Amino acid sequence: MEKPKRRILIVGGVAGGASAAARARRLCERCEIVVFDRGPYVSFANCGLPYYVGDVIVEEKKLLVATPELFKNRFNIDVYTETEVTNIDRSQQELEVRNLKTGETRIEPYDALILSTGAKAIRPPLPGIDLPGIFVLRTIPDSRKIRDALQTATRAVIVGGGFVGLEMAENLRHRGLEVTLIEMANQVMPPIDPEMAVMIANRLEKNGVQLCLDTSVESFAKNEKGSLTVKVSSGKSLDTDLVILAIGVRPETTLFENAGLRLGECGGVQVDEYMQTSDPNIWAVGDVVETQDVVTGTQQLIPLAGPANRQGRIAAESVIRDAQRKEKTTRFRGVQATMVCGVFDLTVAATGASEKMLNRLGMTDYQAVYLHPGNHVGYYPGATPIHIKLLFSKSDGQILGAQAIGEAGVTRRIDVIAMAMQMGGTVFDLEESELCYAPQFGAAKDPVNLAGMIAANHLRGDLPLANWKELGKNDVELIDVRSPQEFEKGHIPGAKNIPLESLRERLSEFSTEEEIWLICGVGQRAYYATRALLQHGIDVKNLSGGMQTYHTFKKANSILTPDSF
Repeated sequence: MEKPKRRILIVGGVAGGASAAARARRLCERCEIVVFDRGPYVSFANCGLPYYVGDVIVEEKKLLVATPELFKNRFNIDVYTETEVTNIDRSQQELEVRNLKTGETRIEPYDALILSTGAKAIRPPLPGIDLPGIFVLRTIPDSRKIRDALQTATRAVIVGGGFVGLEMAENLRHRGLEVTLIEMANQVMPPIDPEMAVMIANRLEKNGVQLCLDTSVESFAKNEKGSLTVKVSSGKSLDTDLVILAIGVRPETTLFENAGLRLGECGGVQVDEYMQTSDPNIWAVGDVVETQDVVTGTQQLIPLAGPANRQGRIAAESVIRDAQRKEKTTRFRGVQATMVCGVFDLTVAATGASEKMLNRLGMTDYQAVYLHPGNHVGYYPGATPIHIKLLFSKSDGQILGAQAIGEAGVTRRIDVIAMAMQMGGTVFDLEESELCYAPQFGAAKDPVNLAGMIAANHLRGDLPLANWKELGKNDVELIDVRSPQEFEKGHIPGAKNIPLESLRERLSEFSTEEEIWLICGVGQRAYYATRALLQHGIDVKNLSGGMQTYHTFKKANSILTPDSF
């Protein structure tokens, strides 16, 4: 008699569940694979939804990655959409499933279960939160509702300045709306550091987005004109035609909790390196799980499509290897939160830890450097700056994180650094990286090389660095080595101008009593001055990134004291 097929049930599609289903089929032709999704679409590009709202993506069908018909015809996988899994009976290895169109309930047995229930948008319990005209954006039906509302809207309020909030701000401006963005933190894009986020805020304001930072929403109400009024913590009230809630997401763990599966310290599902839960027959992937941050070693919730896709593949392989009693060789290494976001032709990308995170965790063995190189050589037309912040260990040069902002070439540089981090690389590896070069693409010393060189020079003792956060808090002699003309156009209060070209003739003017900090435009000339002065026995430090970095710190006044402005 033929042996019964192993039955693999998958709850939830999109990145995690859909990739798990397809990978399981590629590894096992005999298994029965069934996917349940309570939404109308099993696999769609949710990262593209803001651009569908903004009419950048015009056809809704372009958002559909895979249909139930494709799963059946190409992979022999049964997909049931608009079908909700309401209960897990672990002892009997059964699911209770309800057809949302008919209300019919049935029991589905499983040999292995993969849960990809995702996350739900946060809707805080504020007065008026459920009024018509207040939207979240997680699904295609959500995007339809917003598109319908845009037919008569002229004003929008966005609550939250993260990925979705920024993308929606751009796309609603693209649709011609007046946009106000409210963010509880004192910066947009909270995952990156404040002095870097300043550049994003500048671009938003330049494109007509009104920012309300360090501000929280207190209530929503319908006003006498039939539109919405948003009351905020500053005491102001904002009238608007629609509201987009982009506050963030939380893991959808109801099924797990009801089944008694173990949750982690961040509120997500606890899984091992094979994506296996506390039940040996149940795996979990995607936004619902928490995984280890490879830089800090802490548990994190990282709702990103890339990790979810990889987790789905690993869970499927673990399921099949378990059944075949074979050694499981593929493990999930954890996350380093490599991300990218576009904001009005500005690209924001990051990987690894931010300085905020390192400080929050009490990690002090790190150094930050700033640089502002062009995306390619200056003599080739169209060069634009890439603003880079690199974080590394002071003890061994291990790369801890990087952030970059610019109009071109940003993702390429962060991708290189992300891979270097994944391979355990150091700033010395960045210094020696052999990367593509032609005038229109980069430089012989690529921005990645330059970041490594600056960091490596510091670790070798060739480039002592001053701490931007200490500017104005202690007595130092600040020397600006730019030209007199540049100095007159703007400088840090209290700075003295000794141009690089006259440095050697004016050595007697350097103090032997106070610590000396050097600054220039972007850091290069101050580095040249540092090397010269150190060899003349003068103790100096360099403010990396120069005046370009100073201006961002100045605006991010939560970091620098007002006296230093």
